Amino acid sequence: MSFKPLAELMRPESFSDYVGQSHLIGEDAVLRRSIDSGIIPSMIFWGPPGVGKTTLAFLISKELLRPFYTLSAINSGVKDIREVIEKAKDSGSGTILFIDEIHRFSKSQQDSLLGAVEKGIVTLIGATTENPSFEVISPLLSRCQVYILKSLVEEDLNIIISKAIEKINEEYHIKVEVAETDALMRISGGDARKLINALEVIVTTNKDKTGPVVIDNKSAVKIIQQNLSVYDKKGEMHYDVISAFIKSMRGSDPNAAVYYLARMIEAGEDPLFIARRMLILASEDIGNANPNALLLASTCFDAVHKTGYPECRIILSQCAVYLACSAKSNASYMAIEEASELVRRTGDLPVPLALRNAPTSLMKNIGYGMDYKYAHSYEGNFTNMEFMPDKLKGKKLYDPGNNQRENEIRQRLKNLWQSKYNY
Repeated sequence: MSFKPLAELMRPESFSDYVGQSHLIGEDAVLRRSIDSGIIPSMIFWGPPGVGKTTLAFLISKELLRPFYTLSAINSGVKDIREVIEKAKDSGSGTILFIDEIHRFSKSQQDSLLGAVEKGIVTLIGATTENPSFEVISPLLSRCQVYILKSLVEEDLNIIISKAIEKINEEYHIKVEVAETDALMRISGGDARKLINALEVIVTTNKDKTGPVVIDNKSAVKIIQQNLSVYDKKGEMHYDVISAFIKSMRGSDPNAAVYYLARMIEAGEDPLFIARRMLILASEDIGNANPNALLLASTCFDAVHKTGYPECRIILSQCAVYLACSAKSNASYMAIEEASELVRRTGDLPVPLALRNAPTSLMKNIGYGMDYKYAHSYEGNFTNMEFMPDKLKGKKLYDPGNNQRENEIRQRLKNLWQSKYNY
C-alpha cells in the first residue's frame, strides 16, 4: 500500500493550523496586522530550514485571495521570472511571487525582479536561510520588509508530533504511541520538516508489525540512521554537512574538514557560503589564539569571490586546513556573549564622568571629561583608572584562552591591572 507523504497531509490550510512564529502572526503581531489590513509589502523571510517560510507565504496568498506563483532559485532563471511577471500583468494587481532560496539568485536574476516589485506588478516574498544583507542586492532589499523566522521550540515540536500522530491514525490507519521524544527533538533540530520526515520513516518502517508502533529514543535513532537517504529526501543533509565541516575545523581535524569541504563542492554548494562560514569560525573559534586566521579567512572570501569554481576549491581547501590546524580560543566570543547578557540584565548604567564626551562648556562645568587620564601621557602608555560603570567595577568579561598567544595577553593584563581583574 502506498501512502500519501505525511508532510503533504500536514500542510496547514489556515493560520489556525500553522505552528510557530507567533511573534509574526500571533494576535496583534506585526505581520498579522499587515495581513489583516489586506495590504502587504514585498518581504523577505529569513530563518533556518523547516520553520515554515514556504507555508507562511502560501497562507498569506490564500488569506488575501491573491494569485500565487512560486519559483525556486535552484532551478529558475531570468526567463522564468519574466514569464511569471507577464502572467502577473494579465492577472491584475496583487499577484504574489514566492522565491525559495532567493540567496542563490545571481545579481542579474535579482535585478530582473526590481521593476515588477517597484511598480507593484508582483508582491515578492523571498525565503532565505542566509543573511539577506549579504545575499540580496541593496535595491531589492530596500523595497522589502525583512521578517526573521525563529527555530521551532520544544512546545511547537510537541504540537507537530501530536498533529502528525492524528494524521497517521486517520490516513494511514496505524496506531502510534510516543513513549519518548528526546531523540525526535534532537533529530529535528527545530526543523518541522525533519521532524515530520522522521515520524514518517519510523512509522512506515514498522507499519507491518502487529500492535501499535511505539516510538522511543533508541528505536527512533536506529531507524533514522538506517534510512538516512529517505529521511533526507528534501535535502536537509546540506545543513548537516556544513555543520560537520565547521565542527571538524573547530575540533582541529584537517582531514575531516577537507572531506566535508569536498562533499559540499561536489554537491555544487555556493563557495561564498562556505567561505563566509570559515570567516565566522576564524573569529568565534580561533580568535586571538591566532589573529592571522581572521585575516586569512577574509582574504579567502575575497579570493573566492574573484575566482569562483573550479579554481576556488583550492583556496577553500587551503583556508580550511589552516583553520583546522590553528590553535583555538573562543574567549572573545564568550566575552561578547557574557557582556551582552550583562547589558540586558543591568540596563544602561551611567558612563563614568571622566569618560564622557564634553563638546560644550556646560558639560565641562558639570564634570564631563574631568579627571580623564590620557594613556599615552604615562609610562608604558598605561595608567590605572576606572573605565567600567560604578556598579560593574572589577567585572571580568574577557578571560584569555590557554594558548601561547593568549597566555602572553593574560600576563600583560595581569602586569597592568595587578589583582583588579584576577588575571
